[in-house]
Amino acid sequence: MFSTPNANRKHIGIYGKTNVGKSSLINKIMDQNVSIVSPIGGTTTDPVSKPMEFIPIGPVLFIDTAGSDDDSELGSLRFNKTYDTLKRVDLSIYVFDCMDLDKDSYEKMRINFKKFNVPHIVVINKADLLKDSDREEISKDFNDFIFVSTESGEGIENLKNRIIQIFSESEYEIPIIGDILPYNSKVVMVVPIDSEAPKGRIILPQVQCIRDCLDHGIKSYVLRDTELEDGLKDLKDIDLVITDSQVFKKVSEVVPKNIPLTSFSILFARHKGNLKSFVDGVRKIEELNKDSKILIAESCSHNVSHEDIGRFKIPKLLNKHVGYELKYDFYVGNDFPDNLDEYDLVIHCGACMINRKSVINRVNFCGEKGISITNYGVVIAYLTGILDRAIEIFKKKENI
Repeated sequence: MFSTPNANRKHIGIYGKTNVGKSSLINKIMDQNVSIVSPIGGTTTDPVSKPMEFIPIGPVLFIDTAGSDDDSELGSLRFNKTYDTLKRVDLSIYVFDCMDLDKDSYEKMRINFKKFNVPHIVVINKADLLKDSDREEISKDFNDFIFVSTESGEGIENLKNRIIQIFSESEYEIPIIGDILPYNSKVVMVVPIDSEAPKGRIILPQVQCIRDCLDHGIKSYVLRDTELEDGLKDLKDIDLVITDSQVFKKVSEVVPKNIPLTSFSILFARHKGNLKSFVDGVRKIEELNKDSKILIAESCSHNVSHEDIGRFKIPKLLNKHVGYELKYDFYVGNDFPDNLDEYDLVIHCGACMINRKSVINRVNFCGEKGISITNYGVVIAYLTGILDRAIEIFKKKENI
């Protein structure tokens, strides 16, 4: 279970004021003591992630957040961390203490749920303390809620069923390859091995593509770029070649023009984000000048070498294309700046380590600010002159 990447889990955020029982609720849902519980307010200070298998939804990630009612300077910083989680959660649960039905605090969060298009469930905790008359009065004030008690277990199954219902009705999960190619298709994956490749294993996007092929009955073959030419001679009727972006140009020269070609990063641009927005955004490159500033967003932290695609290879290609040494800022993980106005272009990684909701919110935020956003694979394909070929297989589905 715990080998499932967090990026592939449904994210569920737990929100509410201090000491309403958010951590206790997670423990009760998971039926184990995974969150620290204390009667002292403010026990949870930063968002804490808890993975679990939620049948029949599958792997999910609960995010336990700090109380939203701390007005101190430190409390404001904690709320900012809580606010940031809204950009990546697929579902939120707002928890009330039945003895403190603070509607103003809830309304503040409800507006934020709506802003980031996050469905939410209202939970009124500590229901074991209520009389029947109290419940009737509360029912007059709230239209849609669930009474729960983390002491007695009341309402926990109702809450689980509501979570299942919401996810069952949510948007269709876009496959990586499975909706592009039919059953029994043949795919070749090109995986270069260099200093950036983890010793003894292949990187996450490649693993996920292999798994997606297995899920959809697509035959996959994995080759290094150095063996690709010979490998293509051994195989017949290849339906798609997928390459690592850093050897895009080399692979394009080897793969016959009649065989569709794309990259792992472009596949993830579609699977995790909005491919059309990224393709539209890459055109901004032609408007860059010596004063232009670029934001490069990486979803994972890692050691940086001279072969790093985001830190070195893309800037080198981009500088050569525009003829200037452009200015670059780098943001890692869940960090993403609010001051996008100072940037001319955002270049996002393949996003294998963050969920689709995070990327879509970033794309939408850039759109609101009028800032172009694109993706590693799209940029490299564009700068090496093979973008049209690399997106040909998606054109009908994505209306590019």
